[in-house]
Amino acid sequence: MSSRTLATVLTHGRPDEVAPTLARLVEAARASGVTLHFDRVEAGKHGMQPGDDGVIVIDDDPIGDPTLCVVLGGDGTILEGLRRFAGSDVPVFAVNFGEVGFLATVEPEELDEFGFEHAFAGEFEVLHLPAIVFTSASGTEHRAINDISFHRKVGGRVAQLAYGVEGEEVGSVRCDGLAVCTPAGSTGYNLANGGPVLAWGVEGFGVSFIAPHSLTARALVVAPADTLTVSNRGREAVDVSADGRPACEIAPGEDIHARFDPHATQLAQLPGSSFYKRLRAKFGRLSS
Repeated sequence: MSSRTLATVLTHGRPDEVAPTLARLVEAARASGVTLHFDRVEAGKHGMQPGDDGVIVIDDDPIGDPTLCVVLGGDGTILEGLRRFAGSDVPVFAVNFGEVGFLATVEPEELDEFGFEHAFAGEFEVLHLPAIVFTSASGTEHRAINDISFHRKVGGRVAQLAYGVEGEEVGSVRCDGLAVCTPAGSTGYNLANGGPVLAWGVEGFGVSFIAPHSLTARALVVAPADTLTVSNRGREAVDVSADGRPACEIAPGEDIHARFDPHATQLAQLPGSSFYKRLRAKFGRLSS
């Protein structure tokens, strides 16, 4: 990166935990001639103040476009960065401070070998991640990097959800909900539902029922060019979340239409990294 290049910084909600790494990031930016951009919320979390040397800028709408997003956090914060810069050429370089950190570029202990100086120099590989774009009944468009999930209301009736592909109904099941995932999100809610793990690079998205009241309900992988329709056949509204955050609801008789966006956002990876190494490392840790 050249002098006075701009990098946006996002962190999770435990500022004391990331403080030493954040200080390391600031020093690396100073040495590399990079300006770090914090919005006012981020700056307030860490008590950041702009300096005379131009290393730190605090503004909700900075002058100039960032060329990198640095995330210190878990998968939720990483997803926030990926969504924020979806549709741009800004890669997300993430240091894991979460429980799993499946999307993280590096672990904190790996910064001794591959530090922020390498990130600022662009010495990483870029993985293009897909998204699921869906339109609510009101016409509002939403985007999910991991998954869309449909849930019956807390304390409400069991949902009756149907889904179809390209106008052909595939299944209608009484259930607690339904998850629609990208390959990146297939190791989350979808995996917990017994759905298939999709390797990064697979084009298509998975559909799996949450606690189906059926012995025959099976997960499905939908082709990338096909449009998925989810219909609420029940008597009560169903909540819809995108990447674990409330997005909208689907009323009885309403439909939501979803499509696959193959090149939505960019994730930085260490040279030589692979999905299979990541899968073994992250899920091996969970089982140990």
